[in-house]
Amino acid sequence: MDDNVHTIEQFYGVYLLYCLNPKYKGRTYIGYTVDPNRRIKQHNKGKKAGGAWRTSKRGPWTMVLIVHGFPNDITALRFEWAWQHPNRSRRLSHLPRKKARETVYDYALRVLAEMFRVGPWLRLPLTIRWLNQEFARDFPSDKLPPFHMPVCYGPVVSKKLKCGSGDHGPNQSSTCVVCSGDIDEKPLVCLSPDCDLVSHIVCLSKSFLEPGEL
Repeated sequence: MDDNVHTIEQFYGVYLLYCLNPKYKGRTYIGYTVDPNRRIKQHNKGKKAGGAWRTSKRGPWTMVLIVHGFPNDITALRFEWAWQHPNRSRRLSHLPRKKARETVYDYALRVLAEMFRVGPWLRLPLTIRWLNQEFARDFPSDKLPPFHMPVCYGPVVSKKLKCGSGDHGPNQSSTCVVCSGDIDEKPLVCLSPDCDLVSHIVCLSKSFLEPGEL
């Protein structure tokens, strides 16, 4: 495999498509996937191959950007819905609607930039990845993503996590790194394979959340 391709386990991503068909050029589509390379093929093959009806027979499409690093599919799907429906999302109700001369693509990126700056998404360990650098844009200086969200370039490959992989097996005793106490229930572990963090959910929440936050 190409050394420049980033492989990620337990992948949950929300992507932005751009239509290259001259008849529909400029149209966009926002979706969720666990396998971006398979998904773009489905979109370009049409509805019968698993693509969405909104993209069927309107290709070719290019996947220009994907946001990944969501802890689970529910979080990613909620992000997808808010990005698709910013006018109906209460967290984005302050965002001005699409301007008359603003392209759909520019509006999608403006919404995305704002989403990285509001809760709950601003606290997530997300990665913003440009898959097609021809369409890459710099975020406005007053709308930069948080420092913990890197902006990357280049392809990505999703890899399913094998059953039983990882260092925190069901029969392994766990000790909370925060309180040093034994963990009787299911421990909270870091999604990164290079991180050995294991803790009680309550202990970690006390370290990172402000009073009243959930």
